[in-house]
Amino acid sequence: MTTHVLGDTGTLTGRSLRHILRSPDTILTTVVTPIALMLLFVYVLGGAISTGSDESYVNYMLPGILLITIASGVAYTAYRLFLDLQGGIFERFQSMPIARSSVLWAHVFTSLAANLVSITVIVGVALIMGFRTGASVAAWLAVVGILILFTLALTWIAVIAGLSAKTVDGASAFSYPLIFLPFISSAFVPTDSMPGPVAWFAENQPVTSIVNTIRALFAQQPAGSDIWIALIWLVGILVIAYAFAIAIYRRKVS
Repeated sequence: MTTHVLGDTGTLTGRSLRHILRSPDTILTTVVTPIALMLLFVYVLGGAISTGSDESYVNYMLPGILLITIASGVAYTAYRLFLDLQGGIFERFQSMPIARSSVLWAHVFTSLAANLVSITVIVGVALIMGFRTGASVAAWLAVVGILILFTLALTWIAVIAGLSAKTVDGASAFSYPLIFLPFISSAFVPTDSMPGPVAWFAENQPVTSIVNTIRALFAQQPAGSDIWIALIWLVGILVIAYAFAIAIYRRKVS
């Protein structure tokens, strides 16, 4: 049974990946906004922003840009899932001897692969702009692990949006609040520079702990409690989003 599910998921993931390979502009569109934000913040606004540390501003803001990149990328998952649902692909799959869950997992793994490519592009651009880190291999693996968890959590939220949306615009519009969330966090400025209520929200929302953790890993500093708070947020969101997505999917295909 497990082999059957894995085989079906692999086949359907290959199908989804071929869509992206035929439309490379999908990834290009995803990275354009984060790159533009990096250029804007580093070369236009960076000189006026005090981070309270000696590190370069590109080092400071890169973790937030990586999260924005992922938030932008998962919108494509909701879009593709909505089109498959409206195009009758799910009904066709139901008439075939394939595992039902493999249809959703194929979209999730495609999102993960596409976002890892986008993140690699962003890190490459950041290196050209002056990003430097002495992080060890273990620290880099920890960063990648956190970004994978973040991608999976947001992708399952995207699955919910793709299954629930009434229009194609609505399928991808859910990502706008997710893209905006890093701006009300420690991603671009320290939270203590914000007004009281805004600072409280920034300090207690998931993006801040995730950003602080990645920033500490890049800077070879202890992440402290931030890494545990980040993991609790990520695992919690992932489990809840997965449960809701599966419940909605079962109602759709029943």
